Amino acid sequence: MNEECAGYRQSVEKPALVVGANGYMGSQTTRQLVATGRKVRVLVRKNSNTASIDDLPVERCYGDVLDIGSLRAAMQGCGTVFYSVVDTRAWLTDPTPLYRCNVEGLRNAIEAATSCAIDRFVFTSSMATIGRKPGDTASEEDEFNWWERAPHYIRSRVEAENLLLGACREHNLPGIALCVANTYGPEDYQPTPHGGLLWQAAKGRGVALDCAAPTVDIRDAAAAALLAERFGATGERYIVANRFIGQVELYTMAASQLGRQAPRTIGLKMAYVMATISEWLAKLTGKKDVQLCRDSVFLSEVFGPLDNSKAIDDLGWEPRPIEDTVRDAIAWFGQRPKSAA
Repeated sequence: MNEECAGYRQSVEKPALVVGANGYMGSQTTRQLVATGRKVRVLVRKNSNTASIDDLPVERCYGDVLDIGSLRAAMQGCGTVFYSVVDTRAWLTDPTPLYRCNVEGLRNAIEAATSCAIDRFVFTSSMATIGRKPGDTASEEDEFNWWERAPHYIRSRVEAENLLLGACREHNLPGIALCVANTYGPEDYQPTPHGGLLWQAAKGRGVALDCAAPTVDIRDAAAAALLAERFGATGERYIVANRFIGQVELYTMAASQLGRQAPRTIGLKMAYVMATISEWLAKLTGKKDVQLCRDSVFLSEVFGPLDNSKAIDDLGWEPRPIEDTVRDAIAWFGQRPKSAA
């Protein structure tokens, strides 16, 4: 493991700012920072659902990543910024909101962090920025290589990470990028699309596609963010992914927690047919956005195994077994009020 960075020693004496603290990654990062005894400030919008952090003793600032003034105000006097703002709506027919949030929002945050002399900037990026390596395991050394096929959501994530790493090289931003896989686990208040589908599978509903993807426990992803603050090297990216697992196996694991049968499996060819019909019906009825679209099916199958050894070796990251993640996620969903579940 690397030695602690000088920026970390300076940073822990100041408040830590979590931008996007009401989201899944942001709320878990906030929770773990509070658990270590750190003074934590959060930036959320006034209309945000903050159920995931309402029990935490944090200082609240209200603003928006598209309002650079609110970013500067929130960052004043802070040491580390944990930035976890993202629009994940890959199915949008108009991608403008994706670029505004994922790229322009980050651009504002970088400018604010530079002007406020932030010590560390930990950015929640995505495994989507890692290059494809069919038949092999990809690592941080594999640059993004499927731009022509990438949907706008993926392009916005790649542009954002490039923006961050460019600021590290050219403007001395003390930034670190975490390439996070599909997250699962407890305390998924929204819930996220991945978490929601896992819960439906546990109840014996829905279907499983014949595909596989990298996964990670949300608690382990947040732990990686804290470790990156302490040990991460400026301008580096770290893969935060654990088990590469088939959706059928994952959903069967979830169903077994409630004693339900494994979900019905749909092959990818049939999934693409269904997505095409869904898009056609949406166009016929004038519906603008549908989650069941060909891009969504493509994103369910496009990612291969990822090498997490850099995070393990350099940061001291220790991800837990996926079985523990699924068990805890289903237990948490099952304990929620019926109105919320």
